[in-house]
Amino acid sequence: MLMAMSTNPWADGAHGTHDQSALDLAALGIVAAIKKDVVAEERAAHPLPEPEPPRAPARIIALCNQKGGVGKTTTTINLGAALAEEGRRVLLVDFDPQGALSVGLGVSPYELDMTVYNLLMQRGVTVEDVRIKTNVNGLHLLPSNIDLSAAEVQLVNEVAREQTLQRVLRPVMRQYDYILIDCQPSLGLLTVNALTAAHGVIVPLECEFFSLRGLAMLIDTVEKVRDRLNPDLELDGILATMYDARTVHARQVLSRVVEAFGDKVYDTVISRTVKFPETTVAGEPITTWAPGSGGAKAYRALAREVLAK
Repeated sequence: MLMAMSTNPWADGAHGTHDQSALDLAALGIVAAIKKDVVAEERAAHPLPEPEPPRAPARIIALCNQKGGVGKTTTTINLGAALAEEGRRVLLVDFDPQGALSVGLGVSPYELDMTVYNLLMQRGVTVEDVRIKTNVNGLHLLPSNIDLSAAEVQLVNEVAREQTLQRVLRPVMRQYDYILIDCQPSLGLLTVNALTAAHGVIVPLECEFFSLRGLAMLIDTVEKVRDRLNPDLELDGILATMYDARTVHARQVLSRVVEAFGDKVYDTVISRTVKFPETTVAGEPITTWAPGSGGAKAYRALAREVLAK
């Protein structure tokens, strides 16, 4: 009898424990079901936004002409600003040791701690360390100064030296829609780097005979880079700059360029105007300095042509 009494309480306790466990599990199931219904109702009332599609990599365009003073820098600044006006994210790369692009956007090259030179030559330096936000929304700058001239000598001993610019720009390709490179007026290693990184080339061409003579050499360089280093490189177009319709000479040069290159010549023509030198002093694009001027309208038209390609 004592054994029965001593055994029964344990047996009853175990049975009670199992019942309690079953009740606890049932309660948890009810709570989970209620939470699930509440979450479903909240999601229905406040649906999550659709994830944005991955951003396409930027199109890189090199503005190139081995002749100086043809409007490369002016075109880089104002085309970039006009593309930014169209809602595109644009990065300008000052790839000329003279630093004219930086000056044209109000940056003093000699007061810079970090420039494109550091980006090219120093490990661990990133685009984020160098780039500067301009006064134009959506327009950023990688500035330059005379230090960049040393890079051309130092790069000679580097492995894959022609791809150095391409390598440092690759991490930010999806942050921008367009990357515009303002090349120096030569066909040296820096320019070859720009052409190797680029998808397309825009050639600003002054409507003057000597500019026309150098065009064949530039086209030859573009073709060599395409054959040997960058099969995706193409001539996007030739932009007539500093055009003066009053002179027979300018009209003849433009006519010859159109005859030779046909559709590769942009419909937009950039005429001479005193507003462009003024914008350099002001340190801002013509699209903001003189938004209603003929020059501003011309670069907006060029931007639309570039976007249409």
